Amino acid sequence: MAFNKVLSVPELSRVIEMAWEDRTPFTAIAQSYGLSEADVIILMRQELKPSSFRLWRQRVSGRATKHQAKRSFIVGRAYCKTQYKPQ
Repeated sequence: MAFNKVLSVPELSRVIEMAWEDRTPFTAIAQSYGLSEADVIILMRQELKPSSFRLWRQRVSGRATKHQAKRSFIVGRAYCKTQYKPQ
């Protein structure tokens, strides 16, 4: 199984950053970059060190905020002006 979508370095960095964020659902990554949850998992496995990948998988597995269908409508998302890096 291999990840085959070509992303620029800033896009790759942003996808990894979004995947680490607690409140960014996988559907937001899919809408922004066309990557399914399975694609994000493959990308993270390829780009992170094995120990970092295991920590990330443990962190997002079962986390309701990473799956929009499991999120309650009340859970919002705050905007942080330092979150988005200049390109």
